[in-house]
Amino acid sequence: MDEKKRRILMTVAGVLISGFSVGIFNFSMFGMDPFQVFAHGIWNHTNMGYGTFYAIVNLIMLVGVFFIDKKKIGLGTLINIFILGYVVEFSSWLFITWIPDPSILIRSIALGCGILIISFGSALYFTGNLGVSTYDAVALILSEKKVAKFQYCRIGTDLICTLTGFLLGATVGIGTLVTAFFMGPIIAFFNKKVAEPLRYGSTTKYHKSQ
Repeated sequence: MDEKKRRILMTVAGVLISGFSVGIFNFSMFGMDPFQVFAHGIWNHTNMGYGTFYAIVNLIMLVGVFFIDKKKIGLGTLINIFILGYVVEFSSWLFITWIPDPSILIRSIALGCGILIISFGSALYFTGNLGVSTYDAVALILSEKKVAKFQYCRIGTDLICTLTGFLLGATVGIGTLVTAFFMGPIIAFFNKKVAEPLRYGSTTKYHKSQ
């Protein structure tokens, strides 16, 4: 398979895997992800419907990403905007249908699996480098600007979103905190061990090309 096809496959599979895992995360009922906490915190102080408000937030961020680094906008961005919501909705429905009254143990397992799977999917489509979601672009741009390594930039943006949303009245759950502290490092791990070797053949070859 040539590199272009490999990148497209990594991008499509990565975004769809991430979307499916959000349904698992929602099924755990341990709180929203950091960016959702941030969005809900601001939304609580508006009179808009949440769907409309969330679309406006993403549009504003999309414009910002376009002017800062338009290379972050591409196939992955479009799938995130137009398809991801349906994948999340289907995944959430699927798990609550299978297990309508999950125990705390099952919910805990779902939380752990959800974070691992979404991190794996994110690593695939980040490394495919054919566009990312507007929020994912923030930490990637900061890391490329040498502010810090990606995992630390992601922890920073997640914690800022969580704190801001909390101060504005949004609910923060244990899943929110686990995501904020661990998702960045787990994505970095999958980048190095899976995504980069999948795209470049080996991490040695990848690092020599940098």
